[in-house]
Amino acid sequence: MSQTELRRQRLDAGPAAPAPGGRRWWALAVIGLAQLMVVLDGTIVNIALPSAQQDLGFSNADRQWVVTAYALAFGSLLLLGGRLADLFGRKAVFLVGVGGFAAASALAGAAGDFSVLVTGRALQGLFGALLAPAALSILNTTFTDAKERAKAFGIYGAIAGAGGGIGLLLGGLLTEHLNWRWTLFVNLFFAALALAGGVAFLRNGARTARPRLDLPGTVLVSAGLFGLVYGFSNADTHSWGSPQTWGFLVAGALLLAVFTWWQTRAQHPLLPLRVLLDRNRGASFLASGITSAGMFGVFLFLTYYLQETLHYSPVQTGLGFLPMIGALMVSAQLATLVLLPRIGPKPLVPFGMALAAIAMVWFTNLGLHSSYAAAVLPPLLIMGFGLGLIMPTAMSLATDRIEEQDAGVASAAVNTTQQIGGSIGTALLNTLAASAGTSYMAGRAPTPVNLADAQLHSYATAYWWSAGFFVAGLVLSAVLYRRGRIVQDANAPVAVHM
Repeated sequence: MSQTELRRQRLDAGPAAPAPGGRRWWALAVIGLAQLMVVLDGTIVNIALPSAQQDLGFSNADRQWVVTAYALAFGSLLLLGGRLADLFGRKAVFLVGVGGFAAASALAGAAGDFSVLVTGRALQGLFGALLAPAALSILNTTFTDAKERAKAFGIYGAIAGAGGGIGLLLGGLLTEHLNWRWTLFVNLFFAALALAGGVAFLRNGARTARPRLDLPGTVLVSAGLFGLVYGFSNADTHSWGSPQTWGFLVAGALLLAVFTWWQTRAQHPLLPLRVLLDRNRGASFLASGITSAGMFGVFLFLTYYLQETLHYSPVQTGLGFLPMIGALMVSAQLATLVLLPRIGPKPLVPFGMALAAIAMVWFTNLGLHSSYAAAVLPPLLIMGFGLGLIMPTAMSLATDRIEEQDAGVASAAVNTTQQIGGSIGTALLNTLAASAGTSYMAGRAPTPVNLADAQLHSYATAYWWSAGFFVAGLVLSAVLYRRGRIVQDANAPVAVHM
C-alpha cells in the first residue's frame, strides 16, 4: 500500500487523533487513567482477599477464583476486544469497556456472597478486554509525531509498569482504613473521570469499511487462551501432573496452533500474521510477556517478605514499593525521550533486562533481620529503573509501523502477552517456591526459626527463577531487535529504521 493511500485511508477512517494542541494530552490523561484502573485491579484486590474471605465466608480453595475469574475473562477475550475496536470504532469500544468495568466493579463490591463476587470479577475481565486494547490503539493512532509519541508512550509504559505497585499501596490504604469492598468501589471514581474525559477529548476512529469478524478464529483463540490461563492458574492448587493442569495446557496449545493455521487461510483473519512477523514487534511481544512473568517475583514474594517477615502493615508494604515506582517513571521518560531515538531498542531493552536480573539476584540475600534501607531499597531502585527501560520501549515498538486497521488487534496482542506472561509467572513461581519450602523442611523440626528460614528459602528460589526469566529476556531481545535507532517522518504514518 502506498504512502498516499495510507494517508487517504487514515482520513477516510476518521483519525483517532484529537485536534492539534493540548487536547491530545487530555486524551492521554483519559487513556492513562483507564489503563491504570485495569492494571492496578490485578493487585489491589489481592491485599483485600483475607478480609473478603472472612466477610463472605468462602474457603481457601475458593479464594483463588476471585483472582482467576478476572484473569480468565481478561486473557481469553483480549484479541476479540482488540478486533472489535478496529471494526466498530475505538472510542465507542473504549467507552463501553469503561462503563461496563465500572458496573462490574459495583456488582463485585456490593456482593453478598461468593458467587456474586466471582461473577463481578469475571465481568470486570470481560470489559477490561474491551478497554485495554482500545486504549492502547487510541494512543498509537493519536500520537504520530515522533517526539510526542515518545513522551506519550513513556507515560503510558510507566503506568503499565507501576500499576501493580500502586494497586498494592491503594489496596492497603482502602482495606486498612475503610474495608475490602472499596478496593472495587474505587473503580467507580476512576471510571467516572475516564468516561467524562473520553466523551470530551477522544475522537471517533471508526472505519467506514468494516470487514466481517473472523468467528472461527475468535472461538479458537479465545478457547486456546482460556486453556492456557486456566491451566497455569490450576498449577497453583494442583500438581503439574494433574489433568486439571497439563490437560488444559495441552488443549490450549493445540487450539492456538490450529488458530495460527486458520489465520493463514481466513479471508478476514482475527490476528493477521503480518502483525506478528516484524522483528521489532515480535521482540517487543516477547519482552512484554517475559517482563510480566518476572515482575511477579517482586510484587508477589517481596510483598510476602515485607508483611510476613518484616511485619509491615499493608499500607507500609505499599509505601515500600514507591521508590521503585519513582525510578520506573523517571527511567521510562529517559528511555522514550532520550535513549530510544538515539540508540534504538537493541541495547536499551537488553540492558533493562540485565538490571532487572541483577535486582532479582540481590533479593536472594534477604534475611530474617535485613533492613529495608540497606537490603530492600537498592535492588528495588535498580528493578524500577530496569522496568522503565523495558516496558514503554516494548509497548511503543509493538504497535510501531502498524496499519491503522490493525492497531486494535496489535494492541490486544501486547496485552495478551502480558496476561499470559503474568499467568505463567504466578503459576511457576508459586509452585517452585512451595516445593523449595517443602524440601527445605524435610528432616527438620517445624520450629519457628526453621519455618521462617524455609519461607525465606522459598522466596529466594522464586527470585532466582525470576532472574532467569530476565536473563532469557536479555538474550532474546539482544538477538531479535534490529540494530540502529528508529526515526519517524512527521508526515508519514510509518516509521523508518535507520
